[in-house]
Amino acid sequence: MRYSASHKQETRERLLQSSAIQAKNEGFSTVGVDALMKAIGLSGGAFYTHFGSKDELFGSIVERELSQSLERLGGEGRQNRDKLRRCLKQYLSVAHLQQPGAGCALPTLGAEIARGSVEVRQEAQDWICRLHRAWAQTLGSESLAWSILSQCVGALVVARMMVSPNIQQQVLASSHEQIIGQLEQLPEE
Repeated sequence: MRYSASHKQETRERLLQSSAIQAKNEGFSTVGVDALMKAIGLSGGAFYTHFGSKDELFGSIVERELSQSLERLGGEGRQNRDKLRRCLKQYLSVAHLQQPGAGCALPTLGAEIARGSVEVRQEAQDWICRLHRAWAQTLGSESLAWSILSQCVGALVVARMMVSPNIQQQVLASSHEQIIGQLEQLPEE
């Protein structure tokens, strides 16, 4: 039985969504194709009707997740600093810390992206640079945009490494406080 093009696209989207959540929760390299397909109720053999390889799936996950992160963290172009402050507060929150599958892919998949193919790394670079440009416009500083972006991702990585919820909260709160302090030193918009 042949499926419609829309059915194939819907299945592909379910596979992308499910795989992204699994990858962010468990690591992409640790999950096999059979497990990825089983999560959406299909056999491992059906995988190759949607992706040529697991690496191709990873590239699609990176593109999908980083485009969503760009939307959540300010989109493209200049935004007001109050909106950026709200985004930073949400990013450096306990809720984001505790729900890696629903959050930004950079803290969860960054190391795997760094070890990925040139194509995957280029895809990530393109999206990260788009976010950087948007924040640089808002902040009026390219270096501050890189610094804050790196601090946010690093803070989540460090907080997730900690066992103690109190230390996790300290890492997030301290990072947020320092970043907001940097923003307050900027000239008025």
